[in-house]
Amino acid sequence: MEKIRMLSTLGLMGAMPSLSSAFEASTGIHVDADFAPTLALLKRLRDGEAADLVILTREGLDEMIGEGRVVAGGAADLARSFVGIAVRAGQAHPDIGNESALRKTLLAARSVAYSRLGASGVYFAQLIVRIDIAAEINAKAVIVEQGFTAERLLSGEADLAVQQISELKQVEGIEIVGPIPHELQMPAVFSAGRMAHAKHAEAADRLLRYLASSEAVPVLRQSGLEP
Repeated sequence: MEKIRMLSTLGLMGAMPSLSSAFEASTGIHVDADFAPTLALLKRLRDGEAADLVILTREGLDEMIGEGRVVAGGAADLARSFVGIAVRAGQAHPDIGNESALRKTLLAARSVAYSRLGASGVYFAQLIVRIDIAAEINAKAVIVEQGFTAERLLSGEADLAVQQISELKQVEGIEIVGPIPHELQMPAVFSAGRMAHAKHAEAADRLLRYLASSEAVPVLRQSGLEP
């Protein structure tokens, strides 16, 4: 069976198992997927790691196209992702309905977990500067290098976890309070492109077309993404 290697941002981790198996069933091509935050993937690609297809934030993909690592033609935006806030299951859901409520909730939390290398962490770091609470939040933040911030709710290290909704959904035993208010959001766009030195270029193109097709839409939506 032909195999293709895919490196993907964590945002697609929820949708990929069923998308990969549907693709494999119809084409006989196996997808070997590895997931990490975009900034970690960019470093690995620059260090020479090989892949056939990559899914990154749009900004990350554009950098890779600019460096000649990813083919510009055929690159496709797959989905938008919104950042949300979660609590441990059974905890009261705090008010995050508007900017002042969100500010109060973040200041009142004992600690807030957010990621350093993912798109959500980059965005959240800018957001707390914008609403003027960066010093207070960072003094009590749990910064997660890789993986899912909501796991810090289960370990008791944090009261609130901030990440893409599609990533929060990967963790059992937590509840998503909701998205950060829309007027404060800068949704991440996840985009796919074929590597310039792909060993399985044709198979990678087929997978890319499938991921960008209407067939993938319900699966993306169910995983917390907006196709």
